[in-house]
Amino acid sequence: MRYSIDHKSPIPLHAQAETLLRQLIAEEEYQNGKIMPNEVELAKMLAISRTTLRQAINKLVFEGLLVRKKRLGTKVAQAGVSSKSNNWLSFSQEMKLRGITIRNFELHVTWEMPNTEVMRFFEIKPDKQVLKMERVRGKTDEPFVYFASYFHPRVGLTGDEDFKRPLYELLEHEHSVIATLSKEEISAIAADKFIAEKLRVPIGSPILFRKRFVFDQGERPIEFNIGYYKADSFVYTVESSR
Repeated sequence: MRYSIDHKSPIPLHAQAETLLRQLIAEEEYQNGKIMPNEVELAKMLAISRTTLRQAINKLVFEGLLVRKKRLGTKVAQAGVSSKSNNWLSFSQEMKLRGITIRNFELHVTWEMPNTEVMRFFEIKPDKQVLKMERVRGKTDEPFVYFASYFHPRVGLTGDEDFKRPLYELLEHEHSVIATLSKEEISAIAADKFIAEKLRVPIGSPILFRKRFVFDQGERPIEFNIGYYKADSFVYTVESSR
């Protein structure tokens, strides 16, 4: 491939370099592990500074598309699952944006009495039933996450909805409930017998535990969600700015 960018274009040089790198990432040889072109040589070929090129590379590293290894170079990252905290979406939407095909291994919908944490978050009485949705999801060949979502009775879910659809799209289109705020807690735990069976891992395996509190436009609670992710299948990215 001939590497070139248009220095007369109104598109910033770093953005053009990023586009070029994305094209390289998609090529089969780099998908199969070939080291990306040397940073110094590529900057010289493109007639841009290393700082400009590094800006593009850093963005792709942050997105989880590239990985840097000291003294080895830059390679295309193996397709894992990642999530950013500054732009949350439903799980289905996150995975669709990343080009990852998701399979539902299990889907169960039941009505239950709320536990203490759910009851306090929703500010409801202990005798008020809530809808609980459980899902085991993953790539086509193996599961990597178990979800349990509890919904505030105010949302109006009946349990007959098509929960194979993206969740927040379903809530908005069928119940006029728009999720606008998510507060999350992330921690590391060991898989107990229940989670080990769901994710097909040995008991005691490292698990990323993600707790999500979701609110509507009026900052009223609508969903309490817990997720258990296989540690080797998920990367949680936090972006901070000032």
